[in-house]
Amino acid sequence: MDNLISNSDLINEQLARYGVKFGIYKNGTFNERLFPYDPIPRVIEADDWKKLSYGLVQRVTALNLFLADIYSKKQIIADGVVPEDFVFSSSGYLAQVEGIMPPHGIYSHISGIDLVQAKDDSWFILEDNLRIPSGASYPLIARGLERKCSPQTFVNNHVVDNRNYGTLLKDVMDDMNCGGINVVFTPGRYNAAYFEHAYLAEQTGSVLCQPEDLFVENNVVYCKTLNGKERVGAIYRRISDEYLDPLTFEPGSLIGIPGVMSAYRAGNVALLNAPGNGVADDKGIYYFVPKMVKYYLNEEPVLNNAPTYLPFYEEDRKYVLANLKTLVIKDVAEAGGYGVVFGRDLSAEKLAEMETLIKEQPRRWIAQEVIDFKDLEIIDEGKKVERKADLRAFVLDGKTCQVWPSGLTRFSRNPASFVVNSSQGGGFKDTWILEK
Repeated sequence: MDNLISNSDLINEQLARYGVKFGIYKNGTFNERLFPYDPIPRVIEADDWKKLSYGLVQRVTALNLFLADIYSKKQIIADGVVPEDFVFSSSGYLAQVEGIMPPHGIYSHISGIDLVQAKDDSWFILEDNLRIPSGASYPLIARGLERKCSPQTFVNNHVVDNRNYGTLLKDVMDDMNCGGINVVFTPGRYNAAYFEHAYLAEQTGSVLCQPEDLFVENNVVYCKTLNGKERVGAIYRRISDEYLDPLTFEPGSLIGIPGVMSAYRAGNVALLNAPGNGVADDKGIYYFVPKMVKYYLNEEPVLNNAPTYLPFYEEDRKYVLANLKTLVIKDVAEAGGYGVVFGRDLSAEKLAEMETLIKEQPRRWIAQEVIDFKDLEIIDEGKKVERKADLRAFVLDGKTCQVWPSGLTRFSRNPASFVVNSSQGGGFKDTWILEK
């Protein structure tokens, strides 16, 4: 591991050279930044990973069953497990996909599940990302550079090889394919994760397509190629639902594929992930996922949510308002670390403002107990220091549902911050899953 530490600057230089960056829009301006790499890996023992994997597959299976139910029979609502108003008021619910059953009934093919490990070693789920979760490419590329810089490190440590992500993703695309080629659909160069789109297209042997490359004829999607037009059977789309098809969603979208939803409804193309998944990764719906596991699978959840309260319910609202200063408040429609407020950081005036917002818009918020999750060692200016870190695990669901034996460990570079997102200035490190 000392070799990795001594070569960390070189690895960061290579990451920058290869364009391993993320982009953000702020105040109307697009900026690209290096996603800082730290050489000290997060290490997860084999037995711990076995339990984590089982719990992650269990959770994603229940979420897929929920999505299939919500867009068809809605039995979970009829049985009073999830409130009707709560589902249909979600910004992620799309009436336009009602009645569409995707291939094999799978909605979330690539799920990014965010976890933290408490200081007693127990794990908690913080968020479910089922729309267009990103980040698998960072540890994948970092591991490759680590192997080049210090091959002996991976001889001396029994680390599960993580280089199969492209194969796992290709298998899922092939499983869903409705006849034709696989494409990775990117909105273009100025998307925040464009580098990852290009990289994963290469890893899966797919065609990287921008909006002008794809068109629909007679409810079939085609790609313009040097050999003419080729039919498209599966689209791994890296574009938000609302911009996907201007004929179905946002009519002003210039980065969508006109008519792609008609092809999807006709069963002529698979969309990965399926449109409408946002209703299941709504931070408010998150509250009900343990109940979904029991309802659909008749099992106890292996992995727990962080203790969560819904101001939507009067009893929870009273508790939240009485304990606001000790809780973390999250806006259910925000992502990327935005809309997260720690009550302890608010002035008396800001606390009063938040109380008013919660009373006026109870559906907009969830509140959680602050988990004092584990600090991991990082290198900061040549010294080892400890910082808060989370883990994004990637669950791929095709003919089988499995967890990629790796993950994106993100850490805060601010010693006073619990927010680890790249958009908030965090860094990342490799995640080692140890073999038996």
